[in-house]
Amino acid sequence: MKWGQALKDYKLYLKIERGLSENSIENYSRDVKKLINYLEHHNINESPITIAKEIVQGFIYNVAKNINARSQSRLISGLRSFFSYLIFEDYRTSNPLELIESPKIGRKLPDTLSEEEIDTIINAIDFSKPEGERNRAMLETLYGCGLRVSELINLKISDLFFDEGFIKVTGKGDKQRFVPIIDVTQKYINIYRKEIRNHLNIQAGFEDTLFLNRRGKQLTRAMIFTIIKRLAEKIGLKKNISPHTFRHSFATHLLQNDADLRSIQLMLGHESITTTEIYVHLDKSHLTKVIEQYHPRK
Repeated sequence: MKWGQALKDYKLYLKIERGLSENSIENYSRDVKKLINYLEHHNINESPITIAKEIVQGFIYNVAKNINARSQSRLISGLRSFFSYLIFEDYRTSNPLELIESPKIGRKLPDTLSEEEIDTIINAIDFSKPEGERNRAMLETLYGCGLRVSELINLKISDLFFDEGFIKVTGKGDKQRFVPIIDVTQKYINIYRKEIRNHLNIQAGFEDTLFLNRRGKQLTRAMIFTIIKRLAEKIGLKKNISPHTFRHSFATHLLQNDADLRSIQLMLGHESITTTEIYVHLDKSHLTKVIEQYHPRK
């Protein structure tokens, strides 16, 4: 088996068997392509089936000199997955990455905003402009429901179940979940719909899209990012924030107010509780309060 065919079959496996997105498939493929380029550059004539662990290790060590620990870990993980696939298909009996340890990576705690900072950002919106009410509704939804930016821009009017107190969110992998929406967020969405959206010339295909630009089309991720960056600059905020910062803040504030991780996990749409723990940085004061409240020997 040649490298080109192995990579083609592997990509098909990731798509059909693993159900990964095109972006994820491309990331995995890029790791294998780096190995292929290394072999060609050093005139190493080994197939995916016969390549020895020493050669793969040599490649890893060669590349590791020029990339950081996180990139090293990503590369090792990608190649380990590729060779695991070959074992799964009975092309190989061992994984040349099995003795290579990924470098330890410290978890980077995400920037969060305090409740006061969120209020200051929203109050900095220029409500004299038509997009003012829209921007407030969007930021209130990002923070009030803990949405990803892609989930925000794809939110539909038909996804709003205000009478029941929920919105339907389509997340990664087109997985849907219901997220509670508080009254204040509902209020600002309704104001935006009545005072701004209903007066737009909505383009065909976007009739059900909730948040629209002034031309009546769906907003882009970049536009949401720009809106938030400009507001942060306007108030002189020194933190490096993005739409995701509102999601981090949503989870953090829930935890600080004694919400349990499992509930936060469901609202964020995380498959694993471990992912939720990355977003929600558990501070000592919260842990102390939990012990004092719930331990039987308190």
